[in-house]
Amino acid sequence: MNIFKPFENISGKFRTLILCGWLFFIATLWIVFSFSETHMFPTPSQVFGGLSELYKEGLIVHIFSSLALCAQAVLIAIIISLTFAYLSTLPIISPISNMLSKFRYLPLTGISFYIAILLSDGRAIQVWVLVTFMTTYLTTSLLAMLKDIPQEEFDHARALGCNRWEILWEVVIKGRIDYVIEVIRQNLAIVWMMLVTVESILAAAGGLGFLIKNSDKMMNHGRIIALQLVILFVGLFMDFALTFLRKRLFRYSKI
Repeated sequence: MNIFKPFENISGKFRTLILCGWLFFIATLWIVFSFSETHMFPTPSQVFGGLSELYKEGLIVHIFSSLALCAQAVLIAIIISLTFAYLSTLPIISPISNMLSKFRYLPLTGISFYIAILLSDGRAIQVWVLVTFMTTYLTTSLLAMLKDIPQEEFDHARALGCNRWEILWEVVIKGRIDYVIEVIRQNLAIVWMMLVTVESILAAAGGLGFLIKNSDKMMNHGRIIALQLVILFVGLFMDFALTFLRKRLFRYSKI
């Protein structure tokens, strides 16, 4: 009964047992609702059948297409966000960084419309829609990270004789690389979540989002659920990879 008490410490094996219990519960609900009169979800056989069809139709190629789009957008967004976040320590750049953070409230439709006017290439439109959204959220998280740096670290750097640019390099840039990786990991989900919407802009480029849209038009719910599971597991793999990378590079990180 300790699992119903707040802040209770339990062993790793017991955590695994609880996780398996929840997975079993979800699988049971899936089977019950898929075979009920309402047919709320496709049956497991329909999902696995849809997954088999997708694999034969080139699912792996579409996964790599989505990963390439995601990687390109994330790289550009990281460069822009880090530049504005680090330069926000300059009073002349700080208002721009804060304004960039506020752009996260803009709707997708409005932004994609103006990007489409500026760019003619469909793939470029996809990339920059993702870049725009991830940049706003990533900048917001990076600015919050900078504000959480204890004043003692700045005072310690000054006591060691560092000038202001050296403080920026040693305390803010070098001293927070592990936090930056963690922030990127958290915000990567935004880009991956928007794949379905963005990849529908250019059907010729393919991708997991295109496959979901195409399956939705055919009312093939088995394929839709299969694709959602693929997107989920690929996203979880990227999350795990970034977490593993941070722990390997910064073994004494407090995050």
